[in-house]
Amino acid sequence: MTPLTLTATSKGGRRTAWVPTLVLILGALYCLIPIAWVVVAATKDRSELFSTFTFAPGSGFFQNLSDLTAYRDGIFWRWMANSAFYAGVGALLSAAVSAAGGYALGRYSFRGREAIFKMILAGVLVPSIVLAVPQYLLLSKLGMADSYWSMLLPSILSPYGVYLVRIYAAASVPAELMEAARMDGASEWRIFSRIAVPMMMPGLITVFLFQFVGIWNNFLLPFVMLADDEKFPITLGLYTLLAQGASQPALYTLVITGCLLAIVPLIGLFLVIQRFWSLDLMSGSVKA
Repeated sequence: MTPLTLTATSKGGRRTAWVPTLVLILGALYCLIPIAWVVVAATKDRSELFSTFTFAPGSGFFQNLSDLTAYRDGIFWRWMANSAFYAGVGALLSAAVSAAGGYALGRYSFRGREAIFKMILAGVLVPSIVLAVPQYLLLSKLGMADSYWSMLLPSILSPYGVYLVRIYAAASVPAELMEAARMDGASEWRIFSRIAVPMMMPGLITVFLFQFVGIWNNFLLPFVMLADDEKFPITLGLYTLLAQGASQPALYTLVITGCLLAIVPLIGLFLVIQRFWSLDLMSGSVKA
C-alpha cells in the first residue's frame, strides 16, 4: 500500500468518524436541553417565567426555594425523604435478592435451573404497567395498600437484576476457587459472602444503581398504591402540584424548582457510585 493510499484511508476514516460523533452530540443535546431548561426556569419568579426568553436566567431562585419549603409546612422535603427511603431500601434489598438468586443460578447446577432462569427472562419482558393493578389487589387483600410496604415489596425482586447477576457470577466467580474454599472447610454461606459477593460487587453496584433510579423515577406504582399524600414520593408529589397549577398558576414555579431539586440526588449518587465502580473494575483487572 503506497503512502498516498494510507493518507487517503486515514482521511476517509476521519471523515467517517464524524458521523457517530455527530449522532452522539445530537443525542447529548436531546437529553441535556430539557435539563438546561429546568435549571434556567427554576431561577425565574412568577412574572419572569412566561414573559422572558426561555434560556434567560431570572432572579427568583431563592424565593422559589423558600416558597417551596414553606408550602404546606415543608411537605416537599417529606416527599424527598420518602423517595430516598423507597429507593434506598428497595435498591439495597433488590441488590441482595439479585445477588443470592443470580449467584445460585450462575454457580450451582440443580434440577429446574434452566426453567427458573427462563421464567426470570420472561419477567424481564413484562411491562411494569401490567403488574401494577394485580399487585395492588394482592396487597390490598393483605391490608398493605397505602403503606410503605406497598412501595417496598414490589421493588425487591428485579428480574433484570437477577439475570444480570447470574451472567456476572458465571463469568467472575471461578468454580476452581469455590472448590478450593470447600476443601479448606468453608461453608457455602461463607463462600458466598466472603468470596463471591466481593468479586460480584461491580455487577451488584450496577443493579443497585438501576433499581435506585427506577424506583426514584417510578410514578405508576405510587399512583396506584398510595392515597395519603404524606407517603407520596417526589414524583407523585410534584404531579399533584402540577395538577393544582391548572387553577393556581403560581404553583408552576414550585413544580419547576422541585423538579430541579429532584434530579440532584440522582446526579450525586451516580458520581459517588461511579468512583467505587471504577475502583472495583480496576481492582478486578489487577487480580486477573
